[in-house]
Amino acid sequence: MTAAVPLPSPVLVLGMGWSGRVLAAQLQARGVQVSGTVRDPASVADDGLRRHRLQADAAPSPALLQEIAQAQAVLCSVPPDAQGDPVLRQLLPALQASPALRWVGYLSSTSVYADRAGGWIDECSVADASEAAGVQRRLAEAQWRALADTRGIASAVFRLPGLYGPGRNALLQLADGRARHVVRPGLVFNRLHVEDLAAVIIAAMQRPTRDGLYLPADDEPAPPQEVLAYAAQLGGFTLPPAMAWDDPAVSATLRRFYASNKRIDSRGTRQALGWAPRFATYREGLEDLAAVRGA
Repeated sequence: MTAAVPLPSPVLVLGMGWSGRVLAAQLQARGVQVSGTVRDPASVADDGLRRHRLQADAAPSPALLQEIAQAQAVLCSVPPDAQGDPVLRQLLPALQASPALRWVGYLSSTSVYADRAGGWIDECSVADASEAAGVQRRLAEAQWRALADTRGIASAVFRLPGLYGPGRNALLQLADGRARHVVRPGLVFNRLHVEDLAAVIIAAMQRPTRDGLYLPADDEPAPPQEVLAYAAQLGGFTLPPAMAWDDPAVSATLRRFYASNKRIDSRGTRQALGWAPRFATYREGLEDLAAVRGA
């Protein structure tokens, strides 16, 4: 593990959504200047973060170009399309010319790996998915790495499992009547609390390296119905009726989500970054969310 260096500042988050806001809060608590891009700044609550409009059909504003020129680190959380990362295509000239840039990061997904029938993946596993979502993610990853290699700067790709946390979790889904009790025998997958995601990104910024690849995850790959049942127990909710994952009533999108079965071994990421999740399993994460909800 390399020695930690001071955090970059300013940091620009391309796609300042849910996870980006959590990251921004953790960075600001450490004295880092943070700004981001959104499709429509007027639709976002005023929380003191600078947000710039970025839309596919419009040129980036002079203010955003100035942010890019000053940013020491840029993180992208925008989903890819068939040609890779749409934001990178739009901002590539500015990023190539930025005099301050020394680190870029990309939030990818474990969808880059084909189904492992419950087997394990780690940082050395081959990204062999043939489904469109995984292929597009791999292409976007390669584009960000190419930018970093051309510039001779550090880069980090984070291949993420399912995220949860405040505002997005099984407790809320049960409370709102949106929870789906879908069962596929033998299916397990890892999760990652959004606060732990922010912490691992910060750890990667503090230990910059060329072509960094990280698989942050919790300690317990678990069946989704087990997680839902634990949330129901914590919150005093009634479980909705169980349904098979291939039931016609289950949407095609949800069926694709349940079609891939893999476990994540994140020991390499933890050793490289000196990081460990605060919420080791879904139980600790849900218990923390339940305590906040009940306060």
